[in-house]
Amino acid sequence: MPDISKEQVKHVANLARLEMSEVEVEKFTKQLGDIIHFAESLNELDTTGVPPTTHVLEIRNVMREDVVEEGLPRDLVLKNAPDTQDGQIRVPTIVE
Repeated sequence: MPDISKEQVKHVANLARLEMSEVEVEKFTKQLGDIIHFAESLNELDTTGVPPTTHVLEIRNVMREDVVEEGLPRDLVLKNAPDTQDGQIRVPTIVE
């Protein structure tokens, strides 16, 4: 893969809404290029016989069973709300 260009770094910075000076663009161009070259060097490793994994440890789904349970009573929840209307919590308008 060819080296990353300054224009590509500026484009990614723009997408991320980051302002960069020319010195920073120069610095990150070299650093990102080094990262890309390192990642590409991993393609040279012999992975024959290595099973694909999604995690380095044998972890299974440890989530509890999804069981429907009774929620809190509405009156108890609304008792602690600063403002209510028609059985619901009223919040300030943020979109006009």
